[in-house]
Amino acid sequence: MSKITIVNLEVSYCVGVTDDERARPQRLLLTVDMNYDFSSAAVSDRIEKTINYFEVAQGLLKFGHERSWKLIEKLASNIADMILAQYKPQAVLVEVKKFAIPQARYVSVTLTRSRP
Repeated sequence: MSKITIVNLEVSYCVGVTDDERARPQRLLLTVDMNYDFSSAAVSDRIEKTINYFEVAQGLLKFGHERSWKLIEKLASNIADMILAQYKPQAVLVEVKKFAIPQARYVSVTLTRSRP
């Protein structure tokens, strides 16, 4: 199976358990792996035969506008659902990195979902 990956896309979303933490957007890094058979795109050299990763990235940059989440687990789930619905990969892996603990490089959650 082929895979298209966006690594450490920097976004600003309102995420946090407390109201103060959700009061303004904070920096997160998103990694998205999309399992997709792009063999016909490799032959035809046509963007319509694959997932346009630029479109996915632009969608993710806008995804958090006027929204908030308490948990990065819920955020990862919502991102996975959106990508499965809009871009139709066979499966998607979403990792969300948050910089909430000063003594740690980051905290992350990873979620994998497949189409039925």
